[in-house]
Amino acid sequence: MRTSGHSGLCYARANSRQEVEAAMPTHRPFVLVGLAALALAACAPMASPAGQDPSSGPQAGAGRTLVISVRVEPDSVASKPVQQGGVTLETSRRLFNAGLAYLDNQGSALPYLAETLPQLNTESWKVFPDGRMETSYRLRPNLTWHDGTPLSAEDFVLSWSVYATPDLGQSRSPPYSTVEEVLAPDERTILIRWVRPYPDAGNLGIGTGTEFPPLPRHILDGPFQEAQWDAFGSHPYWNREFVGLGPYRLDRWEPGAFFEGSPFDDHILGRPKISGVRVVFIPDANTTLANVLSEEVHFAADDSIRFQQSLILKQEWGPQQGGQVLSKPNLWRAVYAQFRPELASPSAVTDPRVRKAMAHAVDRDALNTGLFEGEAILADTIIAPTVSYYAEIDRVLAKYPFDLRRSEQLMNESGFFKDGSGIYARAGEGRFSPEVKTNSATQQEQELAILASGWLQAGIDIQEAILPAAQAQDSQVRASFPAFYAFSSPQGEAPLARLTSTGIPRPENRWTGSNRGAWTNPEFDRLAELFDSTLDRTERNSYLVQMARLLSEDLPAISLYFNAIPIAAVAALKGPQPTVPDAAWTWNIHEWELQ
Repeated sequence: MRTSGHSGLCYARANSRQEVEAAMPTHRPFVLVGLAALALAACAPMASPAGQDPSSGPQAGAGRTLVISVRVEPDSVASKPVQQGGVTLETSRRLFNAGLAYLDNQGSALPYLAETLPQLNTESWKVFPDGRMETSYRLRPNLTWHDGTPLSAEDFVLSWSVYATPDLGQSRSPPYSTVEEVLAPDERTILIRWVRPYPDAGNLGIGTGTEFPPLPRHILDGPFQEAQWDAFGSHPYWNREFVGLGPYRLDRWEPGAFFEGSPFDDHILGRPKISGVRVVFIPDANTTLANVLSEEVHFAADDSIRFQQSLILKQEWGPQQGGQVLSKPNLWRAVYAQFRPELASPSAVTDPRVRKAMAHAVDRDALNTGLFEGEAILADTIIAPTVSYYAEIDRVLAKYPFDLRRSEQLMNESGFFKDGSGIYARAGEGRFSPEVKTNSATQQEQELAILASGWLQAGIDIQEAILPAAQAQDSQVRASFPAFYAFSSPQGEAPLARLTSTGIPRPENRWTGSNRGAWTNPEFDRLAELFDSTLDRTERNSYLVQMARLLSEDLPAISLYFNAIPIAAVAALKGPQPTVPDAAWTWNIHEWELQ
């Protein structure tokens, strides 16, 4: 166990998964007490570093530092980095970045760097007879970067030039794939010309689903002009020397431990009320729990606690200590199949009958009970049932209820029959034993064990594979699984529309894209393009309904549940609020107070 040099923050990884599970009685009340005791014991008071007064750290006095835990260390704090693959976090994007717009907790777009947002059929948002569009944003006056350099409309011109460069891997992502050019008529006016209608042209920003961040010309224009793309992607600006426009400035980054920020006095929405922020990287959820219980962590964010930890906090810590635990169904959990012919092994994973047979062999109610005590929202598609038009989607979905008889029928239709030990095999190929991979984390590993047990009972002997955390940050590795990969992805209509052939990670786009299994469906691509180029909301919904139907019928991913990733805030932290799935917990972090 070790601590930072500034506080008693517990970084020790909890006991191994086997040790923790062995110490956990199965009767729920005792599980809670046992885990709480385990967590408290893990962070018992420790001696301060030599010569340091324990009360002198950033937790003492009026100038307290907000400590936020996250599960993984990001590769960049930029809102849209250009490095190959890697991890970014909602928390760091909001802390250090600002865009033309941002979303409030209801998912409504608000002006940020812009004075106002473009309104359709006005001078700020014109649609021409040939389908092209033009939008204009007017920047607020006196905006500056964290280093004091004035922000200019030319910084948005550079941004478009960078992200529209094919060699940097973002040129086919929205909104850049539909932008014809970006101009700066003057220092505060951004004029964007579009090759076709783009419905989100009026809310370009940070965390809005249409990332269009400015880039500092005084730092990046020179390196960009050199056109050395690997060097440009690894420029220190993207991580330890980041200069942004958000509420906090990046001051320090200790690899493998934490990064720190201080309030940006000239933040356009007002100077943050908390005097500093530290984001600590804690991969183990029980260790995060220990730090929340001891109030060494004030805000557990970005997947740093899971359902079991939130249950303890809700039932023991919240009522007694006044802490707040919130969650939202913001992640879709599914088992994706591999469609690349050079990788798919066994090749039967590309047969929709086999995927449907595996889907019918998943007892999702048992999965829900085993992982979440029945409290999760089961998923039939990537869009959560919280949207107003979900009934239209639900009516057309192909569904796969737990049905071992139907599963066997589909396996037989694809040429697989049970051998003497009850495992499916096909003549000339042997047993059907596909690998199912998941990322290293207690909940994912428990999930995989439950899935494997159920599939084995159905006659499918999968090979369980755990992807270490370091490898899980490599986007090429994430896309190169042989058979199946269980992982979480954002839920919602925008993620659905990204499961196109242009969203396939490949060397040409530096392995960016969310369609990791490389599924292709021309009709889905056509509908996604219509969805992205139609301004009428009702018509757009009709395309979403058809896309969801195709996704369920072709079944490139076996839908499991919505992973309601929780957050926890200590009683002294005022500001976190319930949010809709698309909004960031930290949307108003500049207004938070730590008492």
